[in-house]
Amino acid sequence: MTARAAVIMAAGQGTRMKSKLPKVLHKVGGRSLLDRVIDAVQATGCERIHVIVGDHSPEVRALVVRRLGEAAPVLQNPPQGTGHAVMCAKDALADFDGDVLVVNGDCPLLQASDLEHLFTLRRNGTQLAIMGFEPVDPLLYGRILRGADGHVMRVVEPSQASDEVRAVRTCNAGMYLAGRADLFRWLGRVKNENPKNEYFLTDIIAEATHEDALVRANIAPESAVMGADTPMQLAQAEAVFQRRRRDHFLSEGVAMTAPETVFFAWDTAIAPGATIEPYVVFAPGVKVATGAVIRAFSHLEGATVGEGALVGPYARLRPGAAIGAGAHIGNFVEVKNVAVGAGAKANHLAYLGDGSVGAGANIGAGTIFCNYDGFFKYETHVGDNAFIGSNASLVAPIRIGAGAYVGSGSVITDEVSPDALALARGMQAEKAGWAKRFRERMGAKKAGT
Repeated sequence: MTARAAVIMAAGQGTRMKSKLPKVLHKVGGRSLLDRVIDAVQATGCERIHVIVGDHSPEVRALVVRRLGEAAPVLQNPPQGTGHAVMCAKDALADFDGDVLVVNGDCPLLQASDLEHLFTLRRNGTQLAIMGFEPVDPLLYGRILRGADGHVMRVVEPSQASDEVRAVRTCNAGMYLAGRADLFRWLGRVKNENPKNEYFLTDIIAEATHEDALVRANIAPESAVMGADTPMQLAQAEAVFQRRRRDHFLSEGVAMTAPETVFFAWDTAIAPGATIEPYVVFAPGVKVATGAVIRAFSHLEGATVGEGALVGPYARLRPGAAIGAGAHIGNFVEVKNVAVGAGAKANHLAYLGDGSVGAGANIGAGTIFCNYDGFFKYETHVGDNAFIGSNASLVAPIRIGAGAYVGSGSVITDEVSPDALALARGMQAEKAGWAKRFRERMGAKKAGT
């Protein structure tokens, strides 16, 4: 198979997003646009990937280095158009012999299967394969003009299009595939003789046809190539992503009574047989086992939920929460970096942060793991079958032994032995008749004012 490389264009400033965050770092499904495009490109088997970055966005370069290594980012400075952006990668690919894929860095719904069609065209003799689509509203897109045999003749920008050309539905998505030598030879001939004095990538189509090179287009779904240039487009892409994920989980056997109210992340993993009630949000890093029930209005992030466990309603699982099989995490319970053992219960109004809860343990309402002193986090470990009474504060670092009881309202600062009862609260005192005398005294005082 011909070797594959890719150039991802991510140097744009994204001014229409109206945000200090670079456009390609905005997220769909909890994952940045650029990460999603890199994922798609990697899945096609590209052995070399270079990302065009601008010096105005060091955060983008940092992401590229983290994902692909120090050699992956290629600086475009100053920006001189899309053709110039790809040309900046010429030296980086000087030792590469194979096909080069050019894609945009802001297409969050692009998948490897969409790109694979371009490689199929190349295997079948196409010298320049381009991605086209048929948008609902083609007003702002360049039209792909093809001959009777279906081969691409040219792309006409909307500002230069006649009424006849505007009637053409097939538009250019701005993604290309060609052999490295052909790609950079054509780019080397592109001129910047236009009002913007920029080098346009679309001009390589004319250069290829001048050589009688075979140019063909694959027509992709609009959703596959849609960019996210504005907050509105970002929201539209998110809606498509969520719809796809809901359909996926329903088809896999996950029960959802109101799927349109449930939101997933790019890596959410839910086993068949799980049930998700309305208004649940999955942030990245969540795995839910079969038979588990995530009840309404819960938020999960970086957490695992075991088989048959019950979470919510109104529960929050934060990173590091590991809920064991058959365990219950109830309403207004927050769990962070705590392993909750099989069958354990924290049914309401508790904060469990850093540590562990043993199998079969019971955490009473109002229990707090006091894990932070303003500088460091400390751990609380509750043993198997222990019982923590309501409104208990466990001041970490601390360990509650297996089978131990902690009395309600206690503030526990020392280790509790297995099977012991720990009480740490003020002694109750009673003054007989005090309340009656108080009411009489205060009532007389109020009447005299």
